[in-house]
Amino acid sequence: MTQDKPVKKENFLINILFNIVIPTLILSKLSGVDELGVKWAIIVALSFPIIYGLRDLKRSGKFNVFSALGILSISLTGGMALLKLPPEYIIIKEATIPALFAIATLISLKTPYPLVKTFIYNDKILQIDKVSAALNTNGTEQEFDKALVNATYLMTLSFILSSILNYILAKILLVSAPGTEAFNAELGKMNALSFPVIAVPATIIMMLALFYLFKRIKALTHLELEDILINQ
Repeated sequence: MTQDKPVKKENFLINILFNIVIPTLILSKLSGVDELGVKWAIIVALSFPIIYGLRDLKRSGKFNVFSALGILSISLTGGMALLKLPPEYIIIKEATIPALFAIATLISLKTPYPLVKTFIYNDKILQIDKVSAALNTNGTEQEFDKALVNATYLMTLSFILSSILNYILAKILLVSAPGTEAFNAELGKMNALSFPVIAVPATIIMMLALFYLFKRIKALTHLELEDILINQ
């Protein structure tokens, strides 16, 4: 019997290089007329996260809506900058993408496929069958469903926070006229600050949702976490 080939784990350093470090350096240092120039600096800089995102989709072997939206977001930023649209367009776009994530997460509660199961309660992290059996045995399935809803609200809060911080960061930084070296430098700075300013706080809230769900699973199944976590 053949086994599926395991998916290679993502390299965090390569992720940071392709999505933050390289695009930031290109936009900040190579936008002058003696280097790549304003337009080519945008094209080359944003090609790195787009290529990385497409490679990641191919590596995982499955379509991921959030990865696809990330690629779309980067492409829109590049397109708006190349078209020299007013900075307000990029500012609105920066806030809209995570806001859409928040709306989609809430709407998913009304479907058979709540997104909390994609992010947290899935078979890559937990032994779902074992948890379901224990919940059934203890008669705590309804209480667990409430816990999933609460975890979803926490996830939604992380996306709302990202939307607000995206808007504030873009509003503060994007002040120069599009199509200029200064505007490219501002795009680069916004890209560099997006990780500490936006990703870190949102990730902390997501981790709180994860810990909350783990705590409720332990209480409702009477199982220890080491008994239900997937061994990597």
